[in-house]
Amino acid sequence: MKWTEGIDKLGLGLYFLLCLFAIANIYSVDEGLGKKQLIFFGISIFVGLIIFFSRSKFFENMSGIIYIGGVLMLAGLHVFGTEILGQKNWYKFGSFTMQPVEFSKIGTALMLANYVSGADFDLKNTKSLITALAIIGIPAVVVLSIPDVGSLLVFTAFFIALYREGLSGKLFLIGGLFGAVFLIANYLNDPLQWSLWYFTVFIIVIGGLWFAFNAAFLRKNIYTLLPGVGVILLLAALSFISPVIFEKLPKHQQERVEVLYKGEREFRDTSGYNLLYSKTAIGSGGMFGKGFREGSVTQGKFVPEQETDYIFCTVGEEWGFVGSAVLVFAYMIFIGRIYYLSEKQKSVFNRVFGYCFASILLMHFSINLGMVMGLFPTVGIPLPYFSYGGSSLLAFSMMTFIFFKLNYADKNSLV
Repeated sequence: MKWTEGIDKLGLGLYFLLCLFAIANIYSVDEGLGKKQLIFFGISIFVGLIIFFSRSKFFENMSGIIYIGGVLMLAGLHVFGTEILGQKNWYKFGSFTMQPVEFSKIGTALMLANYVSGADFDLKNTKSLITALAIIGIPAVVVLSIPDVGSLLVFTAFFIALYREGLSGKLFLIGGLFGAVFLIANYLNDPLQWSLWYFTVFIIVIGGLWFAFNAAFLRKNIYTLLPGVGVILLLAALSFISPVIFEKLPKHQQERVEVLYKGEREFRDTSGYNLLYSKTAIGSGGMFGKGFREGSVTQGKFVPEQETDYIFCTVGEEWGFVGSAVLVFAYMIFIGRIYYLSEKQKSVFNRVFGYCFASILLMHFSINLGMVMGLFPTVGIPLPYFSYGGSSLLAFSMMTFIFFKLNYADKNSLV
């Protein structure tokens, strides 16, 4: 058997394609940063080779230490962190910076995979469920305390992995309802609209209670209505307290949400500025784009920090709809490939880690593109492999090589 058998050539090929295309686009925005990203890519490949030639059981055995280290690095930001762009979520070492939240995702994925693969794990068991939620919740709470809302959203990706292992899909529905109620309640700030909203909530509560009561009555079990009643009452309460919570947010975060309702032009001098020129850049690219380093918005430096969270608008302007579609298609194939390989794993640890990895990619990809196109508030989520930054590229590369190492070991296993 050749030692190359078991290496997923499609997955690794897409990884190299995304990274190299990213470097070209970052170079288009800023030559110096493009060269630095190439160096980061070289470092990532070096670390990736070390990972690939290490023992596959190393990651499972060391998952607890890696997880604890990630949490401690996050907590240390409160004391040793450096504030950049209004957020204290970086460590600074001379001219280099490091964002520990990117690496904490690796530790959380490994720890969750280790716990779920244990012989005693059963999601129907309350203790198992609480422990799994605690593994996700501990770093998530620390991230919230920084605060880093964007990264907090990414931690919901781990629930997709738990869903694969048997977690009820109702939790996703409830989470979606809470998010929708929060946004709607803050949108309806007119007194008449609020009156209609309160009336609607009242009807939903009464209707929901009636339905739950009758369903429970037919099953002769009154306790079955309690979870439904609790969710309905919480949704109703959230509709009343959402404006209070919203008013406590910093002004720039309020505006980022309001941009969704009122459009970026009303906030063109503040929170809507990036989005306005991002849309302008993407729309001006047409079908085939203006050409490499020919984008007027990109070369004119109209989008601040374009090389990071808004790098996709460079693709839209210089490579057009065709180039953007190819990039989106490449991401979809890559993420789908990770899910497919995860499902084929003989090891539960490998499968859960693969689902965590693919779901993190999916969340980053979906939120970033939604943010750049005005479908989601700006929350500072980088595009995997594509946005400029050593921490992000190295962390995603490490997850990539860990998974492909686990996949390689699984394919060459005789068990």
